[in-house]
Amino acid sequence: MEMNLHSNLSAKASHDWKLVQRALKKSDQKAYAELMGRYKDTIFFMLLKMVRDKDNADDLTIEAFGKAFRNLHQYTPDYAFSTWLFKIATNNCIDFIRRRKEAISLDRTYETADGDQVSYEPRSDTLNPEEKAIKKQKIKLMRSVVAKLQPRYRTLVELRYFEEKSYEEIARELDLPIGTVKAQLFRARDLLYHTLRNMHGKI
Repeated sequence: MEMNLHSNLSAKASHDWKLVQRALKKSDQKAYAELMGRYKDTIFFMLLKMVRDKDNADDLTIEAFGKAFRNLHQYTPDYAFSTWLFKIATNNCIDFIRRRKEAISLDRTYETADGDQVSYEPRSDTLNPEEKAIKKQKIKLMRSVVAKLQPRYRTLVELRYFEEKSYEEIARELDLPIGTVKAQLFRARDLLYHTLRNMHGKI
């Protein structure tokens, strides 16, 4: 069966399928990093054209790989991994663009494509005292959650989101390949997301 599936794939797609198998069966971090390395630039530039903002494109690229890797068990080699990945990235970006166009309120929740309930808050250059207090509380909460992460993940999150360093700067500072930085960062974000979701209603 596996040989028949491989016969329908190009050499590149067949190699991707082998990487997917390594990632799933052996939790091979190098396989995850290689999959990201093969497509991250193409995904990034595609998303950059859609959102026209480098920082948003960077984050959406990480989110796309995060969603793909979390659902890797659902991928089948009936079509190329790149096709599946690009569909995830595009749909996630479209959701992001739609959310930005909506009138957003602090107390409203939205359902993502995955069925998760997420709340969003509007961005404003001028915050009233109450909003400043809420923001300060959220930052404090976030730092306390980040502090509980494994050291390698905690460092990445602190450098990226607290010190606002670029992926290139983080890679140089930690002496790691950029692909590894991005692969580990999306895992850190996933851990944060689930931790915060579990805390919803307890804050």
